[in-house]
Amino acid sequence: MSTADPTPSAGRFAPSPSGELHVGNLRTALLAWLFARSTGRRFLIRMEDLDRTAVGADQGQLADLTALGLEWDPPVVYQSDRLDTYRSIIDALRGDGRTFECFCTRREILEAPSAPHAPQGAYPGTCRDLTDAQRAERRAAGRSPATRIRADVTDFTVVDELHGSYTGLVDDFVIERNDGTPAYNLAVVVDDAAQGIDQVVRGDDLLSSSPRQAYLATLLGHRPPTYVHVPMVLNPEHIRLSKRDGAVTLADLAARGVTPERVLAHLAASLHLGEPEESVDVSTIAARFDPSELPRDPWILTATEWT
Repeated sequence: MSTADPTPSAGRFAPSPSGELHVGNLRTALLAWLFARSTGRRFLIRMEDLDRTAVGADQGQLADLTALGLEWDPPVVYQSDRLDTYRSIIDALRGDGRTFECFCTRREILEAPSAPHAPQGAYPGTCRDLTDAQRAERRAAGRSPATRIRADVTDFTVVDELHGSYTGLVDDFVIERNDGTPAYNLAVVVDDAAQGIDQVVRGDDLLSSSPRQAYLATLLGHRPPTYVHVPMVLNPEHIRLSKRDGAVTLADLAARGVTPERVLAHLAASLHLGEPEESVDVSTIAARFDPSELPRDPWILTATEWT
């Protein structure tokens, strides 16, 4: 597995095209663009469409980014076009003895005794050392196996620009689901390496998954990217923002007379890069951008934000 750097360095925004982007997604996209452009990197868009998707959602998401003034370096990559690449890497790991079949359900994993100090839901190693006969017995019972990486570490340390050094759990995580679909933790690592992405800016709810991904990158012969896990946008109950919170997409806000320019102004203000009603564009925001001055707390979005 190659350690070569195939393309120039880049940052990225990688949404799942399952629906419209909400204000929290757009804020993260803006930050990813700012970090990439301020460091001379390319800015790429990747559609992570291995799971449920909505027809036309990808084009709607791209239109929303354009409405805010964000531009990217083509092409837009779709994970569904890269299944053969993921499967060849899974096969290579399997051939090297780096994987094992797991027949556990999520419920069984949650209910199984875990190692001391391991978080709930960490894989307890149930299927790691099954015999051929035990695997055959589970198949005969109608169970289809997922494929897990056979990790040779229990934790891994990443460096995050906002959080500093972060050490987190690495268990025997899934790299191929039991329906044959490559898992997110595998696909994201393979794609970042293939696209030259060495800066990953995303919501801080994903910080805990970074050690697994960085470990896998190292296992595949790649240097892990620099991480920037940015604060989330939360609703007044301090729960992650979603469409259930009302007018939080550009289309919903437009129906209330809120323009993309005004949304951008509020995003800039939430990042201490402008005033809520100040007329700004992304170039102005970029000129003011200083990562050290970014807020470290979530942005609490209230119903009065746009009044």
